Amino acid sequence: MARAASIPGLRPLLPTDAPRLAELFRASVETLAAEDYDEDQRSAWAAAADDAEAFANKLAGALTIVASLDGELAGFAALRENKLFDMLYVHPRAARRGVGSALADALEKLAAARGAREISVDASDAAKDFFAQRGYVAYQRNMRELRGEWLANTTMKKTLESKAETK
Repeated sequence: MARAASIPGLRPLLPTDAPRLAELFRASVETLAAEDYDEDQRSAWAAAADDAEAFANKLAGALTIVASLDGELAGFAALRENKLFDMLYVHPRAARRGVGSALADALEKLAAARGAREISVDASDAAKDFFAQRGYVAYQRNMRELRGEWLANTTMKKTLESKAETK
């Protein structure tokens, strides 16, 4: 008999999560962005987690939600200023298993419930199609320098349904 697909569990960030989320972040960047960014670009991007304290502070400074799947950390996402989808990372083992969608659904609903009419994201080339399928529209192309490497991303925006529209 086939095993039923697991549904990701979601919870708020705990201070003790930061080291494991840094590992998950690195694995996600190194593996899931490999088709869109070269090795040097991915290394520069992944280095954002090298300063453990700064990485933990970035997570704690936003509304960060953690996803688990089959008892393992599977991903995380952060909402900043109630309108900016700041981070969305999924462990490669959990890719294409609904983790990213569950995290995005949760942050979009939280932003709308808190009065946001629109949410934006600077989507990596690896994540651009994911966000487009969710109704995000590309507004501008960006180039960002990280540790001597240039990485492209796309600012995308989505209009959120208000609580009144969903009733």
